[in-house]
Amino acid sequence: MKILYGIQGTGNGHVARAREIIPILKKHGQVDVLLSGNQSQIDLGFDVNYHSEGLTFKSSKKGGIAYLKSVLTASPIDLIRDIRQLPVKKYDLVISDFEPVSSWSALIQGVPCIEMSHQAAVSHALAPRPTTIDRMGSYVLSHYSPAKKKYGFHFEAFAQDIFTPVIRKEVRELTPENKGYYTVYLPFYLDDYLVRFLQQFEANWHVFSKSAKVIVQSKNVKIQAIENNAFLTSLEGCEGVLCGAGFELPSEALFLGKKLMVIPMHGQYEQQCNAAALQAIGIDVLDTLDLIHHRTLNYWINRPMHKNIINYPDQTEFIVQRVIGEFENHQVPKEITAPTRMELLRYFI
Repeated sequence: MKILYGIQGTGNGHVARAREIIPILKKHGQVDVLLSGNQSQIDLGFDVNYHSEGLTFKSSKKGGIAYLKSVLTASPIDLIRDIRQLPVKKYDLVISDFEPVSSWSALIQGVPCIEMSHQAAVSHALAPRPTTIDRMGSYVLSHYSPAKKKYGFHFEAFAQDIFTPVIRKEVRELTPENKGYYTVYLPFYLDDYLVRFLQQFEANWHVFSKSAKVIVQSKNVKIQAIENNAFLTSLEGCEGVLCGAGFELPSEALFLGKKLMVIPMHGQYEQQCNAAALQAIGIDVLDTLDLIHHRTLNYWINRPMHKNIINYPDQTEFIVQRVIGEFENHQVPKEITAPTRMELLRYFI
């Protein structure tokens, strides 16, 4: 079997999951890789056969999505060209981790496509939702990466095709301890803003930054570049994690039994949904990193470290075998017809 695996490269989580899944997929056939976007700081660890700029949302100064900036830097003509030129017909199956080029190319050319992603779980009818529904955000989640069959990953397995997180082997092998500092990963805030804000609290902070080139210590705040080994060491010894309401890092913090507080990115519906799911299991959520929440953050810092480790089982091999097995046994359609222009138009409505 020839498989094309599409990775959304605009964040570290998709790449980290791919590093666990792809070696297992290779037991079932030849696997080629398409990577779209280039904002991940994690080494892939395998060859990339195709690369596309994909679709990337840019962040604003204080933790929101800069829509105008995102539109101005997008290349829709290049995206359409990549979708049309991808030789997807030579593959028996496309597996997409919320990656648009591979999944749209598969849809247009009539190639079977399966989505395996966190976003597939977030868009599930039974998934936790914030009190305010973002219709545009919900629409994007449902249409960004089309697939005939979807398998999702979430903080809890609330449906048959929803699984608990894929925790990377490097994290499973850590020996967590409490050295009294806090690990921070909030890439949608500027370093200067984080330093000024965090210096107001009596705690030591290890801030990992996309823009930092060298380690800078500013009173009780250390800013350093994102480097995998350094981040794992910090995660292993920290008392708590302050981060965005993504999926992989909060999952790893829960697995290691760390105190966790998340701040969902403004205008990012997926993170708002994640925050709702985390809040439902007792995790602290801030809507923004602002002085109005000084007391809440200070209380979180001074609260004793909890011991509620969530023992997410290592079931990656089981998941891959089930996905491939259902495809081979025709539970996932093998023969599909490329849609007409009218059918494609209806997909967007």
